[in-house]
Amino acid sequence: MERKVTAGLWRCALPLAALWIGCSSAQRVAAERTRLQPVKVLVINMFAPEAKPFLDGLKLTEATRVPGLPADSAEIHCNAAEVCQITTGMGYANAASSISALVWSNLFDLTHAYFIVAGIAGIDPSQGTTGSAAWARYVVDYGLAQEIDARDLPPEWSTGYIGINTGKPGEKPKLDYGTEVYQLDEPLVRAVYALSRAVQLADSPEAAAYRTKFPLAPANQPPAVIQCDTASGDTWWAGTRLGKRAAEWTRLLTDGKGTYCTSQQEDNATLTALKRGASAGKLDLRRVAVLRSGSDFDRPSPGQSEVAGLIDYPAQGGFGPACENLYRAAAPVIDAIVHDWASWRSGVPSP
Repeated sequence: MERKVTAGLWRCALPLAALWIGCSSAQRVAAERTRLQPVKVLVINMFAPEAKPFLDGLKLTEATRVPGLPADSAEIHCNAAEVCQITTGMGYANAASSISALVWSNLFDLTHAYFIVAGIAGIDPSQGTTGSAAWARYVVDYGLAQEIDARDLPPEWSTGYIGINTGKPGEKPKLDYGTEVYQLDEPLVRAVYALSRAVQLADSPEAAAYRTKFPLAPANQPPAVIQCDTASGDTWWAGTRLGKRAAEWTRLLTDGKGTYCTSQQEDNATLTALKRGASAGKLDLRRVAVLRSGSDFDRPSPGQSEVAGLIDYPAQGGFGPACENLYRAAAPVIDAIVHDWASWRSGVPSP
């Protein structure tokens, strides 16, 4: 019996010219997966400073070149524990293209993999501070909207952004695109937060000094692991009014259940590419977690101009701690998955 199965798998491994003759569907799937590199956890970073703490801390020394990835980050890095990492490039186009290239590369078995999107972000001072690491429950597209110039606003409108095919601000659009908002798996959100919430996060003297400009917590407090939601948009927006719009838009698209706290440029695109892979049976979208750390505040400090709040963000001192804290917050989650794989392989273990 063993000899027959082996022979069947060998026939299935013949070049495409053989057209898989004589192979059952189950044999073809089994043959394909025997030649794919298995993955327990895939970390998704957007650029090199986010990736470096993971590459170093997890000893991701095994590199596999994947066609279609950016020229400056063309390899997937893995270790012997089957933890891997991809650097997608920044913005929607890079994120979607890179994740699609990986999913359809037929080099990795992602069917049981957990995905951790880990990137820096702007952060709302009413919800967190620089260096804080926020696990998202909802991922909302900030930019998918209709817009008129703010100088042309009707007097009763609070913003120039309105939902597509709606008539005024505050009307929830039909979610016709299918990418406007993603709700992540609740058991996974709870598990990753519980595993990481007590982690000691990195800080910097510059960040600690800058946050004293804010009179209220949590903006003026040390960084912490938190749970709140993220808004995506290719335009790097900032400012009090646009931050207010992000909070209102997040509440609107989540029917009041979401709490905006971080702004970034990729996550709806990343999730859409993963969703396409899930629809083809290549991965499980319920195994995606999104972690965003505050590298700067999404609006000015009291007394600072809106322009300075955007342009002078490096002076806030949060960039270095934010990159490091992505790894610190994700590490206990990765460790739990790898070391208790028998439990995690079939799904998020019960608390």
